[in-house]
Amino acid sequence: MMGVYRSAHALAGPLTPEQVRALAMPLAPRCRRGYRIEDVDALLHRLADELRRRIRERDEALAENRRIKNALRDWQSARTAQRQGYDLPREPTTEARPGTGLPRRA
Repeated sequence: MMGVYRSAHALAGPLTPEQVRALAMPLAPRCRRGYRIEDVDALLHRLADELRRRIRERDEALAENRRIKNALRDWQSARTAQRQGYDLPREPTTEARPGTGLPRRA
């Protein structure tokens, strides 16, 4: 059975670009292979930039969603008010609609 690795030093919650940029990877001992610091730093900066872009896109999508919801709510309110205006009692007309024998609508 394979378990999920959980580091005691893992950052809790969603990462911000600043947290990713501030991460420090431990250095391998000189006698062992390790990652080049420049490569790790470049990757962290790339991840931070990508995270910042995605957060910005998400925030733009949420703002657009709010704008559309508000526009829909306004439209629905206007339609409801319009319908209520049509449901007001009208004075009957004596003139019949052609072919129906029913009073003509105002």
